[in-house]
Amino acid sequence: MRANVKSLNQARQIRQVFGPVMDRLDQVENFFEREFSRAEPMVREVATYVLASGGKRLRPALVLLVSRMLGYHGERDVRYAAVVEMIHTATLIHDDIIDGSDLRRGHATANTRWGNQTSVLVGDWLYTRTMDLCLELGDVDVMRLLTTATLRMTEGEILADRIRGRIDVDEGIYMDISQRKTAELFAAACALPALFQPATLHLTERLLAFGRSVGVSFQLVDDMLDFTAARADLGKPVMADLREGRVTLPIILLLPRLDPRTRRRLGEVVSSGTFEAISETEVLEMVRTSGVLDEVRRRARDFAARAAHEAESFPKGSERDSLLLASEILLDRGM
Repeated sequence: MRANVKSLNQARQIRQVFGPVMDRLDQVENFFEREFSRAEPMVREVATYVLASGGKRLRPALVLLVSRMLGYHGERDVRYAAVVEMIHTATLIHDDIIDGSDLRRGHATANTRWGNQTSVLVGDWLYTRTMDLCLELGDVDVMRLLTTATLRMTEGEILADRIRGRIDVDEGIYMDISQRKTAELFAAACALPALFQPATLHLTERLLAFGRSVGVSFQLVDDMLDFTAARADLGKPVMADLREGRVTLPIILLLPRLDPRTRRRLGEVVSSGTFEAISETEVLEMVRTSGVLDEVRRRARDFAARAAHEAESFPKGSERDSLLLASEILLDRGM
């Protein structure tokens, strides 16, 4: 019950932070409805299902909040907030297929309901349609930023797949993958609005840096939650990363502290996806009592601090304050 109350409080805080753009977020939802009403029925069914499965719309909210901070008045913010969420949704669909996941945000994944073939094609449709939406306005610079982010995300997934099932993953590889897979889309969401007006182009790199730092902090907290949150809060099994053969920072930091026999047993979990060599309870106990979660929290805070430093150069006002508060709330998910 306490965990559920915490989740509700954090969701309420996030809505409060993004309060100034909630009306624009409603318009993003309307944009989805219009887009999918013109799509093939199967595309509409699958895409609507995934988009409605409980996401907090963090990335589109960042697009809208930064647009407001930069003084933009127009309709491109709503379009590109929707585009960013469509790209994110496509990656979720593809990731679930690659990982063989059957649960996300407490709901059956698209591949579980419609199969891999239909799901991957809907993901492809979403990616391709986002590029169409850029071209309709002739926004080549926006499309270049988004395609760069998407390419880096895809490269991150390829790198992650190459080391799946291996326990000999160092921190440098892990950070590279996290920056590609997670942080790049946060960065694009924050930087896109700088491209809407010539007067704000000079802020593009700083907004990218801000978004990357927020994105890495977000990923580090996610890695902690895989060991600390209840299944009901995660919407997926606890220690799902290990079950899927993925080694994250808590395990990377834990390994040097284990004796050779325990490392071998943990390696069998990573390679097999089962907890036959060592129990779930043993792994959770090691992670939670070893001090590695405190170290991951510290690093997550460090990246949040980097984001705050970058934000010092943004236009002053309530929107900048909201951006900083948003990064703190995302960090607090794992506290």
